[in-house]
Amino acid sequence: MRTHVTIVGAGLGGLVLARVLHLHGIPATVYEGEPSPTSRDQGGMLDIHDDNGQPALEAAGLLDAFRGAVLEGRQAVRALTPDGTVLFDQPDDGTGGRPEIQRGDLRRILLDSLPEGTVRWGRKVAGARPLGGGRHEVAFADGTTATAALLVGADGAWSRVRPLVSDEVPAYAGTSFVETYLFDAETRHPATAKAVGGGSMFAFDTNERWMGAHHESGETLHAYVSLTRPLAWFDAVDFTDAAAATARIAAEFDGWAPELTALITDSDTAPVLRPLHGLPTGHRWERTPGVTLVGDAAHLAPPDGEGANLALQDGAELGLALAAHPGDTEAALAAYEEAVFPRIAAAGEAAGAFGDATLEDMIGFFSRDKQAS
Repeated sequence: MRTHVTIVGAGLGGLVLARVLHLHGIPATVYEGEPSPTSRDQGGMLDIHDDNGQPALEAAGLLDAFRGAVLEGRQAVRALTPDGTVLFDQPDDGTGGRPEIQRGDLRRILLDSLPEGTVRWGRKVAGARPLGGGRHEVAFADGTTATAALLVGADGAWSRVRPLVSDEVPAYAGTSFVETYLFDAETRHPATAKAVGGGSMFAFDTNERWMGAHHESGETLHAYVSLTRPLAWFDAVDFTDAAAATARIAAEFDGWAPELTALITDSDTAPVLRPLHGLPTGHRWERTPGVTLVGDAAHLAPPDGEGANLALQDGAELGLALAAHPGDTEAALAAYEEAVFPRIAAAGEAAGAFGDATLEDMIGFFSRDKQAS
């Protein structure tokens, strides 16, 4: 009889794991703290890569559904100087290997592929403890518990499962994003829409101060303003006062082209602070019976375009490992971790290099990526 798998977290990694397990006849339950699949905005666009994210979706039998939800034209990339000069403009000719999809659409595809009742909503996990023999007790915020024969932490940065295998906790990376949205951009913000173009745009003066934006579905521009500052600097900004916070962040970009600073000053939503955190590069743990980690719970790093792809890869590969070792979950977990640890180390190093990138580095990256595809 197949061991029932308990997954904490209904993000991309946990859901693709549940889907691969379902395809191979392995029962699974996903516990998620959010009250429903629509209770929270799922964020912006994701570029799903042909070397990790797409193979994971293929293993889940969902590659065609993914392709059907791809946003056409969004692989276009532009690089601008702070005065708005275009240094690099790569159109989307349909041959790129990183098609874009709204995160919410990808999550919906995964949720729709699972049997009804697989995901238990409103089940916020407060912690977990070993019971011996590879079994664990999962404690929920409402005071109830569940026993797991095989427990997978897919619960993100502040994982409640990670302490079972590791003492590491995420540390502030030194940089924070401030997130904004401009709606109906072609109509209401035409100069900014033109500057961003049809896909992604980034503008640097230094890697301590830059901004990026995505042209999402419809006429929405989703922007991330990046500042390398101590947390105390952001603590001094009152983000409960949208006008004051907007003015303070915009002041850091004084002198930039108005079509770029409009991504801050003309936002149709209040600015949202997103401090970036990461686990140590090369994070790993000793083989612990009956439990493992996927996604950000295993290898949280500041955004570099790989996080969602690695979570999908983790979930799919763990599911395939469990299917390949029927009746021997420890062999499956060992095989999965043997493959994932080198990937964690490489991803951490890549994320560090991305964080130190200059405008020229970014242009070189996108040029090489296009040539490789």
